[in-house]
Amino acid sequence: MIDARVSRLAEVLVTYSRKVKRGQAVMIAGPAAAEPLILEVGRCVLRAGAHPMYRMVPDGAAEVFYAEAGEEQLAFVPKSLLATAREADHFINILGDANTQALAGVDPAKQRITEKARRPVSEIVMRKNEWVLSLFPTPAYAQDAGMGLEEFETFVYAAALTDRKDPVAEWRKAHAMQEKIIARLKGADRIRIVAPDTDLTMGVRGRKFLGAYGTHNMPDGEVFTGPVEMSAEGCIRYTYPVCYRGKEVTDVRLEFEKGKVVKATAAKNQAFLAQMIDMDPGARRLGELGIGTNYGIARFIKNILFDEKIGGSIHLALGRSYEETGGRNKSSLHWDMICDLRQGGRIEADGKVIQADGKFRL
Repeated sequence: MIDARVSRLAEVLVTYSRKVKRGQAVMIAGPAAAEPLILEVGRCVLRAGAHPMYRMVPDGAAEVFYAEAGEEQLAFVPKSLLATAREADHFINILGDANTQALAGVDPAKQRITEKARRPVSEIVMRKNEWVLSLFPTPAYAQDAGMGLEEFETFVYAAALTDRKDPVAEWRKAHAMQEKIIARLKGADRIRIVAPDTDLTMGVRGRKFLGAYGTHNMPDGEVFTGPVEMSAEGCIRYTYPVCYRGKEVTDVRLEFEKGKVVKATAAKNQAFLAQMIDMDPGARRLGELGIGTNYGIARFIKNILFDEKIGGSIHLALGRSYEETGGRNKSSLHWDMICDLRQGGRIEADGKVIQADGKFRL
């Protein structure tokens, strides 16, 4: 029998996150390991009177691709992929890695070729803005989190509020709480982040703060904006390892001048960090400031879908801005890095403390 929490998550994704309507086409994508959730999402799409389309990728397909593909193959984009992106009214993407380190040994240059080639597809999806990303718990994710599979499943469904009787009502409460935070930040000129080995200021004048409450990520829980591109000054030391493209970069410290990273160090994989921030001119500037608001996520698990939402944390992304915030930074990179403020950290807006030790002062 299917786990009732899986069914509730599927229903939330279809009826709340995407609000799928009769007659619409819904692309459901994910790996074979996520099949139970993919099938339940398809069931909910059908019950909504809509049309499911599936794109299931075999476990290990990416590993084989990057091991064998030549440059022409790396840059190939099937016309059917573009056609599907144009046809679909909604995109429901499910993470479900069987091996989270499968691409750790892949040359980042190969990945950049494929990402650049497929940018037209991602631009169509982002322009429609009818997408949601979620996760199906697998043993690989549980191992990364330092948990047994059953413990990790409990963690995942609690973070998505699908362990509650009425998850949709709970997400609406989360939305209301975020609106209070946004009201407190509205009209701010400068934000200052202070924590151990961290003192960073950035301008946000004219930028819009937005809430994230389950419409595009599930689980969710953040308030975010795009900092003024030339404004960041100071330094920040990230509390947690940064996991990106199968590589783990630890003890990252960045120094900013006039909005640009002028010094970047890491205890592990510093060369990879340098390679990523030299990807293009926008990769050394901030594209996002995010404030975590999901207090159901209280621990770091090496998965950015959860970690950036930790209640009492902030995350700053190098690279691409979200245009809806007013951000203007352009880059192929969008790399979130997390700083925990729950022990001695604070957020100031124009000199007034709005959060201290991870707790809001609204």
